[in-house]
Amino acid sequence: MPVIDAPPPDRLSARHIASGDGWSVSDFICRFGPQDPTFEERHGDVAISAVVAGSFHYRCESGRALLHPGSFLLGNAGACFECGHDHGSGDRCIAFHFSSELFEEIAASAAGSHRYRFSAPMLPARTDLNALLVEIETLAADDSRMAAEDFCLRLAETVLVKTAEGGRNTAPTASERRRIGNVLRHIETQADQPLDLAELAGIACMSKYHFLRSFRRVVGSTPYQYLLGLRLRRAALNLATTTASVAEAAYAAGFGDLSTFNHRFRASFGRSPSQFRRSRSN
Repeated sequence: MPVIDAPPPDRLSARHIASGDGWSVSDFICRFGPQDPTFEERHGDVAISAVVAGSFHYRCESGRALLHPGSFLLGNAGACFECGHDHGSGDRCIAFHFSSELFEEIAASAAGSHRYRFSAPMLPARTDLNALLVEIETLAADDSRMAAEDFCLRLAETVLVKTAEGGRNTAPTASERRRIGNVLRHIETQADQPLDLAELAGIACMSKYHFLRSFRRVVGSTPYQYLLGLRLRRAALNLATTTASVAEAAYAAGFGDLSTFNHRFRASFGRSPSQFRRSRSN
């Protein structure tokens, strides 16, 4: 990730996961907080980064966005950008980088143009991407790195298709991004606890009606949909990487009823929790 003003190395660490001809995958951990200045950086290659933990502001040529767990940062090759953490400290992203030549080839097929450039700074968290996000976190923890290249190409195709769907909403204000950022941090740390709309609206210092509208503008989903997706991804990752039982994974993620969990899990991942675990072990 080339930079113009290099951030201190102790505040940003990167772990190489896998790479090949025209692509690479790295696990980035950022320790910046509200007290730190922002740095102008430049995407050397096309970047698609899955936000795993934390939230932060991202500004690039295609706009401004509040990145949050489950969302994807989108960066065009050669584009300058800045990231800031004015409402909380730290984040973790699993970043996929593609050379311009490889991305053009993928875009020609998936988006219908080899000249495709991202017109939005992010792809918001969506329930239909839960399975893909769990695969990303599993890939980051898998020392074998098997089928990494196939996965990278599939990820790029999926993101290109999703970004081409639908129109863009009116851009949220800086105040909305800041207030919703505080709520996202709270949800991330308290996702396994009972949460209610009034509590979240209070954190944002908004009425419930205004909060719902602002949350959807910033995040791209309702608070409940976002919380549900976060819990499902955590449970799925638990099933894929540990020996926890289905019930243990469900309760640890914040689900209070096993039958509800099984129904939601099947709707999101297309299979039962037990079937999902068996598929990950094959």
